[in-house]
Amino acid sequence: MANKKKAQDSLSPAEKRLELGISLQNKNPLFSRLKGYFQIFGKKNMGGDAAYVHRGGTIYLNKDALLTPEQWAYTIAHCKLHLSFGHFDAERMPGYEKVAQDGSAEWVVSCNRAIWNIACDIYITKFLYDIKFGSPICANPADLFPGNLTDEKKIYQYLMEHGYDTDGARRTGDKTGGKICVSEGYGTAAGMDMQGLEHPLVYNAERNQKNEFMLNFAFALAYSVSRVVGEAGGHEEISHKPTASEGAAQWFISHYPLLGGLAAGFRIVEDYRLCSQEEISIAAVNVTKGEIYVNPAAGLNKEELKFVLAHEFLHAGLMHHERRAGRDPYLWNVACDYVINGWLCDMGVGEMPERGLYDEALKNISAENLYDRIVSDIRKFSKLDTFRGYGKGDVIVDPKGGKGTIPSGVTSLDDFYKSALQNGLEYHLNEDRGYLPAGLIEEIRALFMPPIPWDVQLGNWFDEFFAPLAKHYTYARPSRRQSSTPDIPRPSYMRAEIPEYSRTFGVVIDTSGSMEKRLLGFALGAVASYAQAKEVPYVRVIFCDAAAYDAGYLLPEEIAGRVLVKGGGGTVLQPGVDLLEKSGNFPKDGPILIITDGWIEDHIRIRREHAFLVPRGRRLPFVPRGKIFYFDE
Repeated sequence: MANKKKAQDSLSPAEKRLELGISLQNKNPLFSRLKGYFQIFGKKNMGGDAAYVHRGGTIYLNKDALLTPEQWAYTIAHCKLHLSFGHFDAERMPGYEKVAQDGSAEWVVSCNRAIWNIACDIYITKFLYDIKFGSPICANPADLFPGNLTDEKKIYQYLMEHGYDTDGARRTGDKTGGKICVSEGYGTAAGMDMQGLEHPLVYNAERNQKNEFMLNFAFALAYSVSRVVGEAGGHEEISHKPTASEGAAQWFISHYPLLGGLAAGFRIVEDYRLCSQEEISIAAVNVTKGEIYVNPAAGLNKEELKFVLAHEFLHAGLMHHERRAGRDPYLWNVACDYVINGWLCDMGVGEMPERGLYDEALKNISAENLYDRIVSDIRKFSKLDTFRGYGKGDVIVDPKGGKGTIPSGVTSLDDFYKSALQNGLEYHLNEDRGYLPAGLIEEIRALFMPPIPWDVQLGNWFDEFFAPLAKHYTYARPSRRQSSTPDIPRPSYMRAEIPEYSRTFGVVIDTSGSMEKRLLGFALGAVASYAQAKEVPYVRVIFCDAAAYDAGYLLPEEIAGRVLVKGGGGTVLQPGVDLLEKSGNFPKDGPILIITDGWIEDHIRIRREHAFLVPRGRRLPFVPRGKIFYFDE
């Protein structure tokens, strides 16, 4: 209670009113069930705008706006109804038609977006007046608007025919600071509250894509009606008391912007039977369904629940399920747990439960580097518990997939995770809302940096060893231009001569049966093309299965054609490496490239510069000293 009172005292009066408004909205049986993900900012980011809604489902709220709690409840409901009524759907907008574009068909919307926004505002304002929810911040359109208020398109048509401009005619100087205020001129007080109308949503019927917000509205409406009927008959409780986990998740939405967006997109499931069935001792996150499972029998207090929820939010937001890349799922989960828990302890978010993985000596290390340490001491790290329990990772990837709470046709669940975390970071830093470790900031920003393709990385590796050959002029060979002017001597442009086998590299190729021939040929084709591009005349090739076979020096274009996948057992690559390093006609500084699927011996000793080329999704059974490139088609 003391912590709660302290947190309340740290809020400004405007923030307290916003929090009360969110609470009022959550108590309504209809609006509490409508989807929408809150992002709370200040006037530094939103200026004088109280709220607006993006087509992806994010509702942006200005914690500094001068609204009462009842007006905030009204404002939030207004934004949710834009989503629920399908106002961002192309097929519901005026001027929606299919036109030919260079032989193909494309759906386009030719309506005035600002006037469409006003028409939708009028429609929602009338709806909220009819159900008498919240405290309106503008007049009832029925008292001012002479047209038909039962259809957004008819309202739009009236506004267009009567010459209303994009700001709303006769706009009044409303001082609420809200974007959604419909004044006597049926306009908005400060611009459009619907963001993303320039890219209306189009759903593919063949793929069974539907507006999830509209479907959710139908269920929420049915629920609210049955709830009211049940309460009238004395069969249901009038109010729903949030669980401890839901209260902790709401704290992030209201008070911790870094994770607030993520918290709004997850459904908290507290089901003892489900946790017992899935062997979840404390908590786990299902990243493909957008659900966090909390075992109510774990007995966590409020601060421990904050820590555990933040832990699961970061697993999803930092894309740990995608970054595993063929690593052992449990050991990778353990590495990520150490990293996340170290950050959360530094940030002072909640209180870590006793079973949390934490080691001061393992701080400031990336999950990838920490995993490499763990696999070198599996006996020690394989006995640890995650929040799910012994031997199981708390990151669950449903093989059947799932849409989570993100509507189809809007964005993928992974894109939502990354976007929510990135937006939370920018607001957290701009508003100076608390300390964030440098490693966490770096990882969040790296989510939006496209990874360097493997073939580009391989090309950069070749550049380290094979600088472009120098060119020079020589009169020993006349230029071709001299034939037109034989009296004028002109030198020819020639490359420097090099010893035949001095500019070369070795390739040790895994030709066992486990190596897919199609992928191997693709990798070898890339190697051959880079060899030619770097003007490497010959490549020393060693084939390895149960034994090593020296194919000698080959022209780059001959490499792929000479490979034979033999099959039969695992591969031992050490003899092939030794053969190259001990060869008298292989340069001492020649690098070695090893192409394998990872099913090789547990250790290889390589004395010279080297790198590994491995199919994506596979891993080496040891920590390599050289670089490793994961290739795919």
